[in-house]
Amino acid sequence: MTTNNPWLVPNWPAPKNIHAVSTLRTGGVSTGCYASLNPATHVGDDVNTVAQNRNIIRQSLMLPAEPVWLQQVHSNIAVDASTVTGLPQADASYSRAANVVCTVMTADCLPLLVCAEDGSCVAAIHAGWKGLLDGIITNTITAMHADKLLVWLGPAIGPACFEVGTEVRAAFIEKSVIFTGAFTQQNHRWLADIYHLARVELSVLGIDKIYSGNFCTVTEHERFYSYRRDKETGRMASLIWRT
Repeated sequence: MTTNNPWLVPNWPAPKNIHAVSTLRTGGVSTGCYASLNPATHVGDDVNTVAQNRNIIRQSLMLPAEPVWLQQVHSNIAVDASTVTGLPQADASYSRAANVVCTVMTADCLPLLVCAEDGSCVAAIHAGWKGLLDGIITNTITAMHADKLLVWLGPAIGPACFEVGTEVRAAFIEKSVIFTGAFTQQNHRWLADIYHLARVELSVLGIDKIYSGNFCTVTEHERFYSYRRDKETGRMASLIWRT
């Protein structure tokens, strides 16, 4: 992983026409609990300040187009970013078209950036536990219609901090016992490894070229926003596009 503040650039063997990045919380103009590079309009930050942050992201990364922002609702819906208009209600987007910037926002949930080894398509996925349980990864990968994929797991809540109820663990194990290893008991509750959950589903899909997945948004407070830690906070953006 290479860090070029205020970005994380995946260290993965993606083709040269694939461009991917995840923003940090630094480098923007938001203040207070949103400090500083918050691109989210739905968290209570000043809309003009958010617009400035989005402009910083767009110009600094020399994006080929405005990112395709989503109205994320913890669903299992993936949309074709090259055909949508407005603010689609979905939790993943994919594209085979060049210069279409697939984008998700997170602050503890897991962002996955995906590309084909031949550079023909890309996807960005927002995966909280609800989306993971309902198949957001599988639905997105299926919609991409591509073989030989690379996946980068971006900044998310770490396994030592992600406390969930017994019902969450039970729901995953009811789906498949292969998810059992993602849970560790702590008193009367459970700790969940969101990275492990994602790797298991990717493995079932035949994807083994998976990179990173060793962050913790809760404990790395200087770099990342965390909803679980702060409640009122900003978001990181994870973006991917092909040229």
